[in-house]
Amino acid sequence: MRLITALCLILATPVAAEKISLNEISSYFNAMTTAEAQFSQVTDTGETSTGRLFIRRPGRIRFEYDPPEATLVVVGGGQVAVFDPKSRDEPLRFPLRHSPLSLVLERTVDLAQRDMVVAHFEAESQTAVTLQDPENPDYGFIQLIFTDNPVQLRQWVVQDNSGGRTHIVLDSLTQGGKLSNVLFNIQHEMQKRQD
Repeated sequence: MRLITALCLILATPVAAEKISLNEISSYFNAMTTAEAQFSQVTDTGETSTGRLFIRRPGRIRFEYDPPEATLVVVGGGQVAVFDPKSRDEPLRFPLRHSPLSLVLERTVDLAQRDMVVAHFEAESQTAVTLQDPENPDYGFIQLIFTDNPVQLRQWVVQDNSGGRTHIVLDSLTQGGKLSNVLFNIQHEMQKRQD
């Protein structure tokens, strides 16, 4: 009788979702060549904005913010450029390697073999992975949040080198479309803004 009671209790207990493995997440990124999504962004000061995201792996990403923000962030050629819509000056630029985004834009992502994973856990049927460059923790970190079946990136949190946090939530990420190289060309964007 005790055995039957114990089996009933086990069967009645909800099964906790298992976290997605680092190998599965790495495979997800390595299979991604291009992707697009609408996004919503919230900073730790409560500022909100929306826009469109374009990814072309390896090494390229573009954030086009909707008006009134209308900022543009272009990553390409190992550089990050932030274009201010109110200025004709050159964009703010810094090396991609100084951004935690570099960790998922690498040619080959292998999270299980790198010492950059500082947290990996499951919460509310989602898997979170926090990445940080161990040699440069002052660059900040990025926390990626995924759902399973199939594995898909849903949101991320970036903490920059000044301690500010930004939450980005993706809506309907689609993969595999054609994206022009010009979307990720910083020099082209600079020239276009000077014309």
